[in-house]
Amino acid sequence: MKETGMVPVFYNADVETSKAVLKACYEGGVRAFEFTNRGDFAQEVFGELVKYANKELPGMIMGIGSVVDPGTAAMYLQLGANFVVGPLFNPEIAPICNRRLVPYCPGCGTVSEVGKAQELGCDLCKVFPGDVLGPNFVKGLMAPMPWSKLMVTGGVEPSKENLTAWMKSGVYCVGMGSKLFPGDKVKAEDWAYVTEQCKEALAIIAELR
Repeated sequence: MKETGMVPVFYNADVETSKAVLKACYEGGVRAFEFTNRGDFAQEVFGELVKYANKELPGMIMGIGSVVDPGTAAMYLQLGANFVVGPLFNPEIAPICNRRLVPYCPGCGTVSEVGKAQELGCDLCKVFPGDVLGPNFVKGLMAPMPWSKLMVTGGVEPSKENLTAWMKSGVYCVGMGSKLFPGDKVKAEDWAYVTEQCKEALAIIAELR
């Protein structure tokens, strides 16, 4: 996350489609990928993706997103999740992940939530929803808490203007979803488009750093 500065956020119920997206992102330079727990049998798709990445995509770090309870976190840890992300902060998830030395990145919308998450061992906190809170929230938080590591998700786009605003605010990395892989491109299986979007976004982030 630190090295590349970007984590794609993706869900699809189809294993082969998910593998194709994962590979396209990998070829675009992505090395940390968040699959989201958003549909029935998402755990089965994730399990297959982890096996695929371990075999075919050396160096790819697989994480699970949209986790809101400790039971779900524990299940995905058994399936090989290297990091756990949530849209909210559930203090009960932290010890589950800490016990296995797996990062828990909770979704935080206030300075106090970030502070409490850090107190419970969450080194990286997710600012969510990013499009509602905005870069000024990150900038304001970082002033009195400069040690904070923040990943912003929601409202992040692979454009120079958007990424410049976030990187200047002090974010550690960004999470990017539908803007990297629009529904029509996935449906058309235009994996070259996904690879190119990843390359461009990572190049912009590298330049801004």
